[in-house]
Amino acid sequence: MHIKAKSMAVCGLMLALSVVFMVLGSVIETSTLFLLAAASFFTGIVIREFGLGMGAAFWIAAVLLGLLLAPNKFYVITFAAMGFYIEAAEFIHRKLGTIANLKNRSAVFWVLKYIVFNILYIPAVFGFRELLFGRSISGGFLAVVIVAGLFIYDRAYEYAQRQIWSRMRKHLMN
Repeated sequence: MHIKAKSMAVCGLMLALSVVFMVLGSVIETSTLFLLAAASFFTGIVIREFGLGMGAAFWIAAVLLGLLLAPNKFYVITFAAMGFYIEAAEFIHRKLGTIANLKNRSAVFWVLKYIVFNILYIPAVFGFRELLFGRSISGGFLAVVIVAGLFIYDRAYEYAQRQIWSRMRKHLMN
């Protein structure tokens, strides 16, 4: 019982922080993407600590609370897409780990992550170009944004997991 209560308390704390970051993304306009990305990283922490099911429940709860509390609902949709990508990437990672005779596991993992990311990212970039960039941009810059988006977001997520969470985990999970 103690372990279940502790996991629920940790998830509740992370849910509160995730929603606070979503709300702050609406308030501090210059750091919106940074704060939404940071909010979505909590989804990955919950998945790695407590499993895919708890991560999915966490993600749904964060989206619902964000819709209730965040002033800008578009940012909640952005958070939902970022959190869904993390959920899908962690699912792919776990499923690829169960396949015994898979060659180039890392390459397959990156290709699948890139496909999921672009299914979410490309429609947003083309559909909301003026909203995201505030002005019209050239095709070359748009190509750079599309290619660099996954690598920047994914590297930031891995950094947050390896460097930041690994240090905080010792204090929070003991």
